[in-house]
Amino acid sequence: MKIGYARVSTADQYLRMQEDALKNAGCDEIFTDVANGAKTQRPGLEKALGYVREGDTLVVWKLDRLGRSIQHLIQLMTSLNERKISFKSLQESIDTSTSGGKLIFHMFSALAEFERDLIQERTQAGLKAARARGRMGGRPPLLDNRQINRMVEMYNEQKNTVAEICKIYDISRPSFYNYLKNYLKQNARNDVSNHNLMTTELI
Repeated sequence: MKIGYARVSTADQYLRMQEDALKNAGCDEIFTDVANGAKTQRPGLEKALGYVREGDTLVVWKLDRLGRSIQHLIQLMTSLNERKISFKSLQESIDTSTSGGKLIFHMFSALAEFERDLIQERTQAGLKAARARGRMGGRPPLLDNRQINRMVEMYNEQKNTVAEICKIYDISRPSFYNYLKNYLKQNARNDVSNHNLMTTELI
């Protein structure tokens, strides 16, 4: 059995052209969505994926009607392949029930993996360059040193609760304790450095 899926991005676009093409391709059931390509919620696609069974073929008018990205498209096609469901795209003439269609699918998979590797390599290179310049990855601190020092003073004075301090500085409780831990670490290092310096001077 052939199951069709059609999607348009906005309500003022028309599904009829895709539906007609899917019917002419022999689809017995057609599921539709009106949703932007980047949206994850597609009830029509979910119904279509739940409806198809082993030996069926999921048919779309064009590849970009199905996947949000090349990675998402590969994930869907891999899932269909594992369930022994064929996939067909009318505009690109891709049919995974044929040897040529399977070859194209494997090429897509290889390209997607190649893209992931490139992104990972660029990320690692960027982090390495940042470390070489004395910068670390991650979010920048929300509070400056003066604020951190005052926050720790308030904590030591015990005039304010941790919840009140967090509210004053607009931070979460885990963030407060991270600041406190880093503050204590830094002070411990400074104490050691000062001790070493004093010992050297005495000698």
